[in-house]
Amino acid sequence: MCHLSGVRAIMSSKAGPATIRVRLVRSALGYSQRQKATIRALGLRKLHSSVEQVATPQIRGMLQKVTHLVEVEEI
Repeated sequence: MCHLSGVRAIMSSKAGPATIRVRLVRSALGYSQRQKATIRALGLRKLHSSVEQVATPQIRGMLQKVTHLVEVEEI
């Protein structure tokens, strides 16, 4: 699944908060401290690690800021 289309599909869903799986697919090295902090706040620590999050507006906003580093899958 393309990481951009996954985020957009989840963003456009109007139903209640869904559960999503977020996976770190690119390193945050070379990116700003804010993006590194966003990755850490999402619970991602190592490359190719994944976490499950509830798709709240706050999580969706964080994902929008780091779409180039993560892959998102709706569960």
